[in-house]
Amino acid sequence: MKYQNPVIPGYHPDPSICRVGEDFYIVNSTFEYFPGVPIHHSKNLANWELIGHCLTRADQLPLEKCRPSGGIYAPTIRYHDGWFFMTTTNVSCGGNFIIHSRRPDGEWSDPVWVDQGGIDPSLLFDEDGKVYFTSTGNDEKGRSCILICELDPFTGLKYTESRILSYGCGGRYPEGPHLYKIRGKYYLMLAEGGTEYGHMETIQRSDSPYGPFEPCPHNPILSHKEDMRGEIYCTGHADMTEDANGNWWMVCLAVRPCGGKNHRLMLHHLGRETYLAPVVWDENGWPVVGEHGLIDLEMEGELPGEPEKVSLDFADDFTEPEFPLQYNFLRNPKMECYIREPEKKRLLLSGTEITLNEQDTPTWVGVRQMGFVTETTVFVTPLGRREGMRAGLTAFYNNDYHYDLCLKRESGRWNLCLAKHVHDIFAVTAKTELSGEGGIWLKIQSDREIYRFLYSTDGVKWQFLGTGLVVGLCTESTRTMTFTGTYLGMFAENGDAEFADFSIRVKEEEDFF
Repeated sequence: MKYQNPVIPGYHPDPSICRVGEDFYIVNSTFEYFPGVPIHHSKNLANWELIGHCLTRADQLPLEKCRPSGGIYAPTIRYHDGWFFMTTTNVSCGGNFIIHSRRPDGEWSDPVWVDQGGIDPSLLFDEDGKVYFTSTGNDEKGRSCILICELDPFTGLKYTESRILSYGCGGRYPEGPHLYKIRGKYYLMLAEGGTEYGHMETIQRSDSPYGPFEPCPHNPILSHKEDMRGEIYCTGHADMTEDANGNWWMVCLAVRPCGGKNHRLMLHHLGRETYLAPVVWDENGWPVVGEHGLIDLEMEGELPGEPEKVSLDFADDFTEPEFPLQYNFLRNPKMECYIREPEKKRLLLSGTEITLNEQDTPTWVGVRQMGFVTETTVFVTPLGRREGMRAGLTAFYNNDYHYDLCLKRESGRWNLCLAKHVHDIFAVTAKTELSGEGGIWLKIQSDREIYRFLYSTDGVKWQFLGTGLVVGLCTESTRTMTFTGTYLGMFAENGDAEFADFSIRVKEEEDFF
């Protein structure tokens, strides 16, 4: 059966997968965004439905003023004896912790903290009842390594001291450790090479969970660092599972570069996405991933169910009292600033003095950009006339990189502005004065190279205001190491505004404007 990659598009990095019967679950990193750690469900491995988040309370997920790409790193999900366990790292507050739940789409427990440093924690429930906890670490000389201990996953209490398990297979930054027991052997799979264009996945095995480990003779088992096709880069940080039919599968992160078909760039802005590849075991008991370590945008495998073509479109007319699961907020939101009014079919945003340019919690709510070619629209009505107020749409990467199409109150009148923040430059690059005090339709269109910003008084006839280059929102061009992706969202600053009929259409690649 043929299926399309990525299986979870848009900013969904560091995937971890587990199976319960015929049901599969994936979790991903969320960094500074709230709620944290989305959980998707699938029956066929190709189509995934967002069913909830593991971290939904501020006491589970303190993110106050955390840096861009701080917060939550690389979760792992496992199932054992009727319980789901999720372990991850809050690099901005507390370190490694574990939570648990009977239902993946229900409430999860408070965190229990684990006294083992590093990031990227993982769990192995062995047949003898022991539970092994692995994470990254450093030895006494500061050299990167993988640590292991035995613990109680409900309390975080360690039964053994942490010890060095492995230094990897020669790549820099060995991380993302997953320890498996397969056919009587312990396999340690690692992400190495850094999560950029030298990223790769390696594996080693032993008769004991503590080693010594022998490396796979055809490491790396997954890497696109030498791939010349230019469609997928940065493959790595993977996890594996077996389906009910005995077939093995790997999920991993990778990126799709921006730029046109004849002008591909080693830059990406949608974020690291989740990909799926079939795995077979060779005669020597080593895994062979995809096309001998390569994956593709279209792949074939014996999926446990027939894949379906699904829409990536999103629409919210605000007639429901609760926010759809696709929405995220920045850090720990002040929910009193977000009022859904179903009877009026509107969202009221109360903008504070905190702006999108600050490492803080502005009044902002967004949805991941799930494809290159998109069209986002919303109807915005300002409330009040506070000088300096802004409200509108934004293509948002982080507080240093965003393009805003917004109403702004200046010198007693309303202007429609296109404002851009790139590096340390924040400037209005296009502006038009509006007549009257009513609402206005706003639109952002995108393709692989450009964002276009338009407006309308009636939602039918649209006027062009300006453009912004996609490369201004790309991970590689940011001033600090960042790991997220672009959102399309609504915001308000220094005043209140009503929003109605928010929608994002994701179009086919060739359907350029």
